[in-house]
Amino acid sequence: MLPGVRGLYAIADVDFLSQRQIEPLAFVEAVLSARPAALQLRAKSLGPRDTLSLLRAVQALGAAQNVPIFANDRPDLALLAGCHGVHLGQNDLGAADAKRLAPQLAVGLSTHRIEELDLALLERPAYIAFGPVFATSSKLDTEPVVGLIALAEAARRCRAARVPLVAIGGLSLDRAVQVAHSADAGAVISALLPALGLPGVARAAALLHQALGGGSHSAIAGAGER
Repeated sequence: MLPGVRGLYAIADVDFLSQRQIEPLAFVEAVLSARPAALQLRAKSLGPRDTLSLLRAVQALGAAQNVPIFANDRPDLALLAGCHGVHLGQNDLGAADAKRLAPQLAVGLSTHRIEELDLALLERPAYIAFGPVFATSSKLDTEPVVGLIALAEAARRCRAARVPLVAIGGLSLDRAVQVAHSADAGAVISALLPALGLPGVARAAALLHQALGGGSHSAIAGAGER
C-alpha cells in the first residue's frame, strides 16, 4: 500500500444534502471533525457565484482542520476559492487543460474502466478514483459496477505508477473493510448521513475513516506540489 493517504475521502453533495434538508456547512464541519483524507464539494445545481461562495467557506473549514479540499468539475472556482485541488470526471475539462489553467492545483480523475484508468495514469494525477465498486443510489447517471476484482487490478496498476487510488461507489461501513485492502481511500456520500441525521455525521465519518485505514492524508496533499 502506498504510504501517506489512507481513509475517508468525503464528498459533500449539495443536492443530496438539500433533499434531506441538511445545511452544507454544518455537514462539512461535522465530517471534518474526523479529519478525513480529503473532502470534495459537489454542487451541480448551484450557479458559479453561489458555488464559489460555498467553496470559500468550505476551504476555510478544511484549512482549520488541515484537510485538503477539492472542488468538483471547476478548476477555475477551485483556484479562486484557494482549494487544494479539483476533481474531474470523464466528461469534464481534461487534466492537461486544468493543469495549464491552474498548475498549483492537485487534479484528481474519475475512471470507470481499466482502460480509462490506464489513460488517466499517463496524466500523473494527484489520485485516481475508480468505480462504482458497488451499486450506488447517490448518482442517477452511474456507470456499470466494476466489483472488487477490477478494483484489485486498478490498485496493482496505481501502485506501480505510485498514484493513490480512491474507491468510489456504494461504500458503506460494512463494505469499507472490503475496499481498504486495495484502495488507499474510499469516497463516501450517503453513508456519511446515518438515520440520526446531522447529529450522527461526525461519528459516521470517524467510523468510516477508521474502517478505510485512517491515518495521514499526506499523499493526496503532497501530490499537488509535484
